[in-house]
Amino acid sequence: MLTSSQALKDVFFCPEESNFYSQCLETLVLKNCFNSESIVEFGSGDGSPVIKSLLNTEFDGEIHGFELNPLACQVAKSKVKEYKLNDKYIIHNSCLFESPRPEATYLISNPPYLPAVDNNLYQPLLHGGSEGITITKQLLSLNYQNVLTLVASYSNPEGLINYAIAKGYSVANFMILPIEFGYYSSEPKVKDRIKELRKENRAFYSNNIYLLAGVLFTKESDSTEDLSTELAKLMTSL
Repeated sequence: MLTSSQALKDVFFCPEESNFYSQCLETLVLKNCFNSESIVEFGSGDGSPVIKSLLNTEFDGEIHGFELNPLACQVAKSKVKEYKLNDKYIIHNSCLFESPRPEATYLISNPPYLPAVDNNLYQPLLHGGSEGITITKQLLSLNYQNVLTLVASYSNPEGLINYAIAKGYSVANFMILPIEFGYYSSEPKVKDRIKELRKENRAFYSNNIYLLAGVLFTKESDSTEDLSTELAKLMTSL
């Protein structure tokens, strides 16, 4: 079993964020899924958030998780086997962008969102580009009907929301968690870039707190009221 220090360096480890991702997945996606729907996940990590959500819901479809980190993939597959979820959660040790993509109703992700000038970080796979939203924008470009993703208030949230709108998405629902800067976001290179983005009015935080949102973007024409404006206002409130 990985120790906390090993996980921080080799496999993403943040219980508070992982629990929030799991809550968002349960509330915004799995409880609304019917008829054995299929879901694709970008960046499965150690698999804990999805496994927890599956154990707490009656979802009867399949989730195909794509994870580049071989160690994380190994840990995830071991946990899936332990909880006897092999028929519901299939982990692929490959890149979603470079693989044949399964058809699915939902794309879900806790994507890399650390802003930095390069990926020379504690965990390079957590690099989200210079603004922290490069990978999330790529996910929205895959044209899945529904996309659940986590969005950080220090990673140009308005820019991301505007990009989603330009791609034909609206905000169907969201959840927000105030969260403290942690091990990864406190890395000097990341913190310096966040300060630069703040001066440009593209990062929003207060003292050691930022906002993390679980956002369900949808292309459904008959969706309920678009919550994009409300989300943008909240994410820039700090």
